[in-house]
Amino acid sequence: MADVGTAHAQRRISLAGYVGSAIEFYDFFIYGTAAALVFPTVFFPELGRVMAITASLGAFASAFLVRPVGAAVFGHFGDRIGRKQTLVATLILMGVATVGVGLIPSAASIGIVAPLLLIGLRLVQGFAVGGEWAGAVLLSAEHAPADRRGFYGMFTQLGLGTALVLSNLVFLLVYSAFAGAGSAFLQWGWRVPFLLSSVLIATALYVRLQVQESPVSTGKAAPTRPAGPPLAAVIRRQGGHVLLAGGAAICAPMLVFQAGTFFTHYAAVHMGYSLTLVLLVGVVGGLFAIVFAAASAILSDTYGRRRIIMCGVAIAAPWAFAVFPVIETNDHMVFGAAIVATYALAGFCMGPLAAFVPEIFAAPYRYTGTALSQTTGAIVGGALPPVLSPTLFASFGGWAVAAMMGGLALVNLVCVAALPETNGRRLSRRAIPR
Repeated sequence: MADVGTAHAQRRISLAGYVGSAIEFYDFFIYGTAAALVFPTVFFPELGRVMAITASLGAFASAFLVRPVGAAVFGHFGDRIGRKQTLVATLILMGVATVGVGLIPSAASIGIVAPLLLIGLRLVQGFAVGGEWAGAVLLSAEHAPADRRGFYGMFTQLGLGTALVLSNLVFLLVYSAFAGAGSAFLQWGWRVPFLLSSVLIATALYVRLQVQESPVSTGKAAPTRPAGPPLAAVIRRQGGHVLLAGGAAICAPMLVFQAGTFFTHYAAVHMGYSLTLVLLVGVVGGLFAIVFAAASAILSDTYGRRRIIMCGVAIAAPWAFAVFPVIETNDHMVFGAAIVATYALAGFCMGPLAAFVPEIFAAPYRYTGTALSQTTGAIVGGALPPVLSPTLFASFGGWAVAAMMGGLALVNLVCVAALPETNGRRLSRRAIPR
């Protein structure tokens, strides 16, 4: 009966990680989609085309600047008071910020206050996300048996692909509903996906409140706390691993956010593709991300985290050099296939990370180390490329965008190669060998 109870508890934790991750990424992705397709017109109408999209994607990227702060703050409380309570706080903050974006008047109504409010709420989103992923993967990893940690960690990673499907599908339905309504979509139709988030957040909050706290945070299994703050302890004892694990997490967000923001804008504006096509491709891409994330996470329990991630990045590196030139062929089918392949590779690269990154750090500061590593990778891979791409493209052409992406993928590959294998490691107080 104990085994049955344990299995039931593990399934509930996996469901909580999946639902919470899906909703958090949904909130993040609808902002990214709107930043590429709507915000340049609604919030930055006085700027030229290139500057408007750069400002809009810059507002999108601003969230990444405060993610390290969120990682440090929520990592501290996650290591001190537990994973569950911290995750509830991140979910509520994210929900409030996302719904708030949907309520901001346009720049035509309130002037410069509108983009300032947009950036302010985006910063709140980034602060919340800084602590979300780490807590979700730790709940799964610290409850899971060592030989199935990749499998159970998979569910949190599936949230990204699910969020891609949801965010693109909701925007597709809303856009289709307003197709014959002139400017109604730009005036208020785009707000529906943001306001819908309130219902999804309430659902995720209910599920998350039902899970048990991690055994590493409570009872006899609780680790001895470091004398100082967890942030100081992880930097002092495993600072190099934070940087390497952050480098190992660059490729997936780079592929995801380039496909969902810059490539989306390029296809709609420069290539004249219909918004319906662009969003439909995002839905299909999300489904492929789910399948490939599941496959790589499960394979990592048999063949090792490091080997599977390196296989994925070894394919993604040359693809990163090639994807933008492929998209520039100006063929609808080729564009769709390129975006779907990009999302599939992103899923494969990220699948094992939910087990790999937590296994690197010692229990007393595991939340902080995991959050900082993922945040570092997200900043380098998820924030910089979408912001730099419009300027690189305007100044040098598509080859510069491709070179930037390929270079970042190679950095990811080197960092994974520099880390040891962690598969099967017992999540005790000790860290992996230096």
